[in-house]
Amino acid sequence: MLFFLARRVGMMLLTALCLTVLVFYLTNLPAKLETLAKTQAGARISDAEVASWLERNGYGAPMPVRYGEWLGVVPGWVHESPDGTLRGRCIARAADPAEAPTYCGLLQGYWGWSTRFNDAVGSVIATRLGATGMLMLWVMIVMVPSALAVGVLAGMREGSRADRTLSTGAIVSTATPEYVSGVVFIAFFASSTVGLSPLLREWGLLDSPVLFQGNARSAMEGITFWNFTLPVVTIALYGMGYIARMTRASMTEVMTQQYIRTARLKGASFRAIVLKHALRNALIAPFTVIMLQFPWLLNGVVIVEVLFSYPGFGWTLVEAAGNNDIELLLACAVVAVVVVLLTQLISDIGYVYLNPRIRIS
Repeated sequence: MLFFLARRVGMMLLTALCLTVLVFYLTNLPAKLETLAKTQAGARISDAEVASWLERNGYGAPMPVRYGEWLGVVPGWVHESPDGTLRGRCIARAADPAEAPTYCGLLQGYWGWSTRFNDAVGSVIATRLGATGMLMLWVMIVMVPSALAVGVLAGMREGSRADRTLSTGAIVSTATPEYVSGVVFIAFFASSTVGLSPLLREWGLLDSPVLFQGNARSAMEGITFWNFTLPVVTIALYGMGYIARMTRASMTEVMTQQYIRTARLKGASFRAIVLKHALRNALIAPFTVIMLQFPWLLNGVVIVEVLFSYPGFGWTLVEAAGNNDIELLLACAVVAVVVVLLTQLISDIGYVYLNPRIRIS
């Protein structure tokens, strides 16, 4: 097990390094740098002024050198203005330029400076990632138990009316994208002119203008049932159908195995057969799907966070891309890569505990 973990961690580090090189190259193309200079210094500046701005802000060095600076294995750039003022990647982190560190990159815990939010990238990522983490937590709490229950109930009795009904509902939820279900939920539950809210006010059952809030920005200050339900349900409904279908297919296959028939012939109750014999083996395939939901949630919540004005990781990614914030885009890419690789590692370890017959070679 230790050799397996060491090998997988080594592969993770190598994969992360290759992906960061690719992302750094794509985000630091000359056209991107020119756009960044014109965004920060003015859209009407000349080509000479663009080159001067890039030189003053550390973008004049060759790309491999700048990648080493960002990673923290090459000394940070330093630029001296005509009046003798020193500027540099590492100088900005120190109160006294003389005490500035030589290396200040990812390995030293410095992610760079966000031109969009005018703040340290590490601080921005920590805040936004925490917001998305809370959203992901509640989505998983709602989605996973519901999906497993639907899949198990449908797979226990293949071909029954309950199976057909639950399977149809799972297909419909998977086929409905978040930007459709989210808009429908907002119109039906969070509108003061149409949907359920005007009807409840007319009946005297609702004092506020709307039943649920269609804007989740207030959840950053305090999560409540009324401002967090719609984004959570919108994401959970889309992912729940896929997990339920995988669970149903796996449960159906397991229920036809020989050891299930043997348990039935021994007189075991149907509930005992499902809980003690079938469920554990049926969870192996859905476990992979569940673990894949974490990277999907981290990057797939972009639509929902923008739709409900929830400033999480996905919303920050859109802002960074729209404003050509190179340092923030790189940080978002690193976080996404790490989450994907960690979930894959956890999936491999989870296989062993769900099914000890799986050999680690």
